[in-house]
Amino acid sequence: MTAVIGMTWKELLRKKVLLMTVLMTVLFLIVFWFIARTIGASEISNSSPSAQLVEQYAHGAALLTLGFFFGSFILAFLVIFSSFSSISGEAETGIMQSMLTRPIPRWQWYLGRWLGYTLFGILYALILYICVIVIADIHASIPRNIAVHTQSYLLFALTVPILVTLSLLGSTSFSAIGNGVFMTMLYGAGWLGGMVEKVTSSMQMEPQVLKTLYNITGLISLIMPVDAIQRKMLALLLGLQELAGMLDMSGSMTAGFGLGQIPSASFIVYAAIYMLLLLAWGIRRFYKRDF
Repeated sequence: MTAVIGMTWKELLRKKVLLMTVLMTVLFLIVFWFIARTIGASEISNSSPSAQLVEQYAHGAALLTLGFFFGSFILAFLVIFSSFSSISGEAETGIMQSMLTRPIPRWQWYLGRWLGYTLFGILYALILYICVIVIADIHASIPRNIAVHTQSYLLFALTVPILVTLSLLGSTSFSAIGNGVFMTMLYGAGWLGGMVEKVTSSMQMEPQVLKTLYNITGLISLIMPVDAIQRKMLALLLGLQELAGMLDMSGSMTAGFGLGQIPSASFIVYAAIYMLLLLAWGIRRFYKRDF
C-alpha cells in the first residue's frame, strides 16, 4: 500500500493540474493580500470602544470569510481534477490492467490511492489555511486561539477525504470525462444549495417557502456535505456561538457571504460516517469491476 501511495504522489507532482492549482493559489493569495490591506487600512469610526471592537471584528470576519470562500474552491479544484480519472482513466489507457497483475489485493490498491490523494490534499489544505490566516492576521484582528485554529483546520481538511471518496466512487462507475463532469456538477450543486441558504437567511420570506427551501438545501447537503462543513468551520473560527445575540453578521461587511444555517456537531459525525460508507462501497465496486 505504501508503494501505491508513493506512486500516487509522484503522479500528482507530474500532473499539470497541480501546477495550475499552485498558480491559482499564488494569484489568489496576491489578490487576497491587496484586499486584506485595503480592508485593514480602512478607518475605524471614532465611536465607543465597544463599537470599535465590533468594527474590528467585522473586518476580520470579512477577510476570513472571503479567504476561505475562494480557498475552498481552489482545494476542491485540486482534489477533484487530480482524482476523477484515477480508475476509469487508467483502465481506458491500459495502465490498470498492468497494475492489477501485481501481487497486491484490490482493496489495498484502492485504499492506497485514496490515502495518496487524501494525504496530499490535507497537506495542501494546511498550507492554504496557514496562508489565509497569516494574511488576515497581518491586516485585521482575527482569533489567535490555537485550539480554535486546530478544530477549524480539521473541518477545512475534512472536505478533502469526502471529495476524494466521491471522486473514486464515481470513477468506478463513469468514464474519466463523465466522472469529471459528474463531480463538477455535484460540487456545484452543493455550493448552490449553500448559497441559497446564505441568501434566504437574510431575506424576509414566508415560513412555508423557507421550510421548502431548507428541505431542498438540506437534502443537497446530505449528498454533498462539503459546503455545510465549510460553514461550520467558519462559524467555529469566528466564534459565532459565543457572539449569538450580540452581533448581527447580516449587517456587517460579510453580508454578501453570510453563513446561513450553521450545521450542528451531529452533522459532522454524519459526514464522517457517510464518507466511510462510500469508501466501503467504492472498494466493493472496484472488486466487482472487470478490466
